[in-house]
Amino acid sequence: MPKGSYGYINSRRKRSLIQTLVLTGISLAFFTAGYLITKTPRNLFSIIAAIGAIPVGLSVVNLILILKARPLSAQAHDEIEAHKGGLLIRYELEMTSYERTWHIGAATVLEKNVILYTEEAEADTAACEKHIREQLAPSGYGDYTIKVYPPKEFRAFLSRLDQLENLRRVKGVDPAAIEDSWQVGTTQTPAGILLSISL
Repeated sequence: MPKGSYGYINSRRKRSLIQTLVLTGISLAFFTAGYLITKTPRNLFSIIAAIGAIPVGLSVVNLILILKARPLSAQAHDEIEAHKGGLLIRYELEMTSYERTWHIGAATVLEKNVILYTEEAEADTAACEKHIREQLAPSGYGDYTIKVYPPKEFRAFLSRLDQLENLRRVKGVDPAAIEDSWQVGTTQTPAGILLSISL
């Protein structure tokens, strides 16, 4: 399931768990085979198993990160879908900085507006907005309006979606076509940057 799709976090959790188990099994199999053949842990198979522990460690770290992620609730997803119209919504984005992680349930970009919704009641929305602004600015998107809506402002988020959908319809903008036409090597779109800075 591609990043930005609803259900991405649960899909990635399953994939990461399976990957970790498979890599661990391969390393253990090499170690066990070497021990059974040579009757000592000091053999070539043990070296291969030790080297194989490196991707196992990386896979465990990825698994821990994705287990901490928060998927968007089905109820919120259904309501957002009912209001999005032709807007391109990116779901379940885990945005990280050196200090913290933000669990973004949904995000969209239209014209110079970036709006995001989080189901994390304790989220520092001002810090998240600042982080996104800092990520967008180097690509020339420094004058964009960025707003993160916490759970208590969910209705306001839906209302803003309605406003942006009306604007999109009036101006005849097709956000999905804009993303599809992006070429590698050119300046990334704001929506593309949101995906890039997420786990």
